[in-house]
Amino acid sequence: MAAQTSSEHWSQVWTDKNPAEVSWFEEMPRASLALIKELNLPLEAPILDLGGGASGLAVELRRRGYTDVTVADIAPAALEKARESKARESLGPAGEGIEWVVADVRSHDFGRRFALWHDRAVFHFMTDAADRHAYLETLRRSVVPGGHLIIATFGPEGPTSCSGLPVVRYSGEELADTLGPGTQLVSCHLEDHHTPSGNTQQFLYAHLETR
Repeated sequence: MAAQTSSEHWSQVWTDKNPAEVSWFEEMPRASLALIKELNLPLEAPILDLGGGASGLAVELRRRGYTDVTVADIAPAALEKARESKARESLGPAGEGIEWVVADVRSHDFGRRFALWHDRAVFHFMTDAADRHAYLETLRRSVVPGGHLIIATFGPEGPTSCSGLPVVRYSGEELADTLGPGTQLVSCHLEDHHTPSGNTQQFLYAHLETR
């Protein structure tokens, strides 16, 4: 297992910091929600939020009526903070209707397939070719044919590291190339993310479909 994506590293990050203190924190996941709205998925469609940790996306999806939402994160501490968040109390204990899964995307078997795979800021940490290959193997067995991928990475002018770890920056074409012939790029755009510390990070948001 590559050190930069280890459970120990991310568990330490979430132990040391509150959700609102990490650089990727966003008060409202507007870009992701806008892209998901455009998909016109049935409310019962199974959705995976990979690396969702204490992100508010799952809660916002539940508030919009989606009934089958899974949040997966490599760090148990991230999921624990998600369960404790007051934002989730309105949905019942631990977020009613949300499944919380501790998972290393490079090896986990979800045992099912999703209509939407959402990943904001996981894939760009896959700096090793073997890790990218393992990630994609899990993706291919976990998304229905004709399913949707929304993947957000650092863009071409984004940071070269995050949380003390190296990352890979992507353009839409480079991301589609890396994901390979089993996926097709539908759209992509750049967003400036303003971190809690006042910095600006360029993110690439890409919507792709599986074949």
